[in-house]
Amino acid sequence: MARAFLKDAPIIVMDEVTAALDGKAESHINRTLGSLGRDKTVLLVTHRLSSAVLAERIVVMERGRIVETGSHEELLKKKGYYSRL
Repeated sequence: MARAFLKDAPIIVMDEVTAALDGKAESHINRTLGSLGRDKTVLLVTHRLSSAVLAERIVVMERGRIVETGSHEELLKKKGYYSRL
């Protein structure tokens, strides 16, 4: 993760970056992603809702298909798959 930001890549893809972390470490990583990723496109693959909440746009997939897209607030208002998670 550090290399991607130090390289100053315009697009960063991160797959389950917080999967093996405890809550405190995850919170620290999420804050860091929020500040370092401001002027970049960050594609974050995650199963943790606490990480997804930070995204401007969330794409929800079920069985390999996109079932919903939107911000955290928009998806909660839809009362669909995301809100049930």
